[in-house]
Amino acid sequence: MTGASAVRPALPPGVPPTSHGVDAKGVNLPPLEPTVTYYEDGDLAKFPAIGTEAPHLADAFFAWYGKVFDDGELTKREKALIALAVAHAVKCPYCIDAYTAGTLEQGCTRGEQMEAVHVAAAITGGAVLVHGVQMRKRADQLSM
Repeated sequence: MTGASAVRPALPPGVPPTSHGVDAKGVNLPPLEPTVTYYEDGDLAKFPAIGTEAPHLADAFFAWYGKVFDDGELTKREKALIALAVAHAVKCPYCIDAYTAGTLEQGCTRGEQMEAVHVAAAITGGAVLVHGVQMRKRADQLSM
């Protein structure tokens, strides 16, 4: 099963598709106001414009960026999976969109994509937890 029906249960009979559900008494809830977000779908395509005011820096960045993703000790495919994991770790929606597409273009499966995301989650979660050592050390110092 694919599409919205695979991830969202069907609305109960009689609930119009424009409704956002029903309350406890079965009364249709009003539609939500559109969400305004800082990130917009079309913004990623505007990325090259960062070079408008400083073209020499943008040119250097884009040349370096392109070389980083060439085959080397790691394949383009491996680098795309790493990039997808890092995109999630740094919470960059543009990067997540770009490297979701990039990993698919490199032949990665959804399972491989999700495993890369789990690796990122484990590393970021571990980084949060290991800072507990610093907290404990400071608490010990303050408790003396």
